[in-house]
Amino acid sequence: MKSIGFLSFGHWNPSPHSGTRSASDALLQSIDLAVAAEEVGADGAYFRVHHFARQLGSPFPLLAAVGARTKRIEIGTAVIDMRYENPLYMAEDAGAADLISGGRLQLGISRGSPEQVIDGFKHFGYVPAEGQTDADMARGHAEVFLELLNGQGFAQPNPRPMFPNPPGLLRLEPFSAGLRERIWWGAASTPTAEWTGKMGMNLQSSTLVFDETGKPFHIQQAEQIRAYKAAWKAAGHTRTPRVSVSRSIFPLVNDIDRTYFGNDSSEDHFGYIEPTKRAAFGRSYAAEPDRLIEELRGDEGIQEADTLLLTVPNQLGVDYNAHVIESVVKLVAPALGWR
Repeated sequence: MKSIGFLSFGHWNPSPHSGTRSASDALLQSIDLAVAAEEVGADGAYFRVHHFARQLGSPFPLLAAVGARTKRIEIGTAVIDMRYENPLYMAEDAGAADLISGGRLQLGISRGSPEQVIDGFKHFGYVPAEGQTDADMARGHAEVFLELLNGQGFAQPNPRPMFPNPPGLLRLEPFSAGLRERIWWGAASTPTAEWTGKMGMNLQSSTLVFDETGKPFHIQQAEQIRAYKAAWKAAGHTRTPRVSVSRSIFPLVNDIDRTYFGNDSSEDHFGYIEPTKRAAFGRSYAAEPDRLIEELRGDEGIQEADTLLLTVPNQLGVDYNAHVIESVVKLVAPALGWR
């Protein structure tokens, strides 16, 4: 069995060819797609966060709205760039969104990917300390955030408060018990995957990893996941960790599918996501369901994960993406033992 959700970047473009032409469209359609995904049997609605972009930039209002409109599915991010985040304010927002959803938040965080602007985090008021990189700063913010989610009091109460305080040091509110175990870190390298396991976070791995061996993408991804699990075990964590991978999967079941994706002959390829970092990019899968089943059966990265996130072309509209999700859930997943 696998948890199957969707991952949307929330792209919008004023072009008449786009089904998502404004920020309002992107947000409202994201909520509608989460509702539709729940109705067709999916398990999760996840959203990518990018700043300074025509995408989804402020996740917590969206997550809270999805939580209020749905009843069962997990609600998450993949990922929030921690270089931009105030961990204290973020802990309050995350606690509120989790309580609204009834404890269904699955919050993916990370250092983030290449940006639309140069050092965008500086515009948010964050600058790495002397001797630190922006990645160091992101991990520092994450460590503070994780500590806050433990719910321990740390602030000295005012002896003359406006309202009565509980005894002892005060914590941030609202506090949502159990959220600390539902924090994920997005990793693209083996050292980062191992650090994630050591820190006791779940692991998110996307459609690219940094090229460490020259092997096919899905094999390198599987090796990183195994390294993460080993690091988790070595750290002595007692619960079972969770791992998600992302894939673009399109069952071709009607003429619209074939028009959009019937000529997709995607293969793994290598390139540079940053000037000095060579990456392996995973293929897309687009085929008749029977063929898809056989191709996906050989994907080692998916085999190592308990959660699969389907990257969706959100500008094709809610109805079409709900159809794609339903096709995977009902026509592909059962034959692979995912259902």
